[in-house]
Amino acid sequence: MNYPFRTTSGNYKSQKMKRFLLPVFLLFLSAIMHSQQRDLNYYLVQARENSPLIQKNKNDTKIIDLDFKITQSILKNPVINLESNILFAPIISHTTNSNRLDIVSNGSESYSGYDLAITNGGQYQAFITFKQPLLGNSNLKAYSLKSDISKRKNTSSTDLTIHEIEQLVSYQYILCVKSKVQIKNENQLIKQLDDQLSIMQKLVENAVFKRTDLLLLQIEKQNQELNNKSFEADYKSNLFDLNILCGINDTNKVDILESELQMKPEKKSDSQFLTSYKLDSMGIVADQNISELKYRPQLNLFANAGLNAVYLPAFNRLGMSAGLTFSWNIYDGDQRKFEKEKSYLNIQSLQYDKNNFMTQQDINKNKIKSQINSLTERTILVENQITQYDKLYAAYQNELKQGLISVMDFKNLLKDITAKKQDFLLLKMEKELLINSYNYWNY
Repeated sequence: MNYPFRTTSGNYKSQKMKRFLLPVFLLFLSAIMHSQQRDLNYYLVQARENSPLIQKNKNDTKIIDLDFKITQSILKNPVINLESNILFAPIISHTTNSNRLDIVSNGSESYSGYDLAITNGGQYQAFITFKQPLLGNSNLKAYSLKSDISKRKNTSSTDLTIHEIEQLVSYQYILCVKSKVQIKNENQLIKQLDDQLSIMQKLVENAVFKRTDLLLLQIEKQNQELNNKSFEADYKSNLFDLNILCGINDTNKVDILESELQMKPEKKSDSQFLTSYKLDSMGIVADQNISELKYRPQLNLFANAGLNAVYLPAFNRLGMSAGLTFSWNIYDGDQRKFEKEKSYLNIQSLQYDKNNFMTQQDINKNKIKSQINSLTERTILVENQITQYDKLYAAYQNELKQGLISVMDFKNLLKDITAKKQDFLLLKMEKELLINSYNYWNY
């Protein structure tokens, strides 16, 4: 008698546990689905963090600092070397009775070998040398300016790289949104067809429509399902391309959020694009200043200490020496003049490029604004048409229930509505792409 009671109690507890776990599972599933939703900002952040070009620019800035430290060390710090040199110059001494090999001449008058005035028996050196530039600080300013300009150029290059990445990622993101909205429109159309098929089934059973009419709508639904499969494939492909741009290794299904880009206000200051031209010109001037350094006087202090002998070495040949070296380039065949002409021509070329870019920038911005205004007008007209189509669809729906219109007319209306929604979507996405392009040029 107790066994059924225990079974009933067990079923009750099991059902109670299921009722408890089901909401928890739904919350967990909802959290997972929500975590897979991503917006444009997410992809922009990932693209900046994973870009190898940006990482390279960061390392290049560090390399510029290291190069300047190396130059600073060369111009200001002494160089200390340990040097050694051993040279043997033996001779064959000729005497009355024999010839013999002598490592050192010992004052021989008849011999075969190098001139004693040149060799003195060889050379034996082992000493420490010290060299200190004395005018390095006056030259360091030019290298410091060059290093500063190089870092600013690198920073500008990083900013432009980020700007271009944002433009590319936004473009690809818009393509993903386009595919998503196409899927959304198709699903809405398929739902409408399902609703009509349910109504049509009853009308066929009541002999209001023929079975062929029902089959016609069923085929149309299958066609739309095929279109939907194609849009889903496009969405996945566009999403993979977006992940490639952003350096994201992810094959999970992601639901991207729809976004609407806004045109950035017209820049009142100089374009950021022009910063690179300005820095390039400054870099040419800095290079010219460094080239001019070789025409300044050069003064160095040197010293050495150790063994320096031309006969067999002995401890009484240990010593030291010190002195100054001075050099000044007076004439080098007009190389200085040619370098200045090169710098002038390079700056002139940069100015031509800058003026041409400014013209292109203004033309592109004005062209895009004109296209956006035209698209806005067309979008309003198409949106009004869709509103009229929605009213017509409601009327056709009522008439179809009463058997007052043919299924073919209703099917053609659905095609017209689908085509018009597609036109509206394309206009909207084209406007988004144009805004993205305008924001790129307006920088």
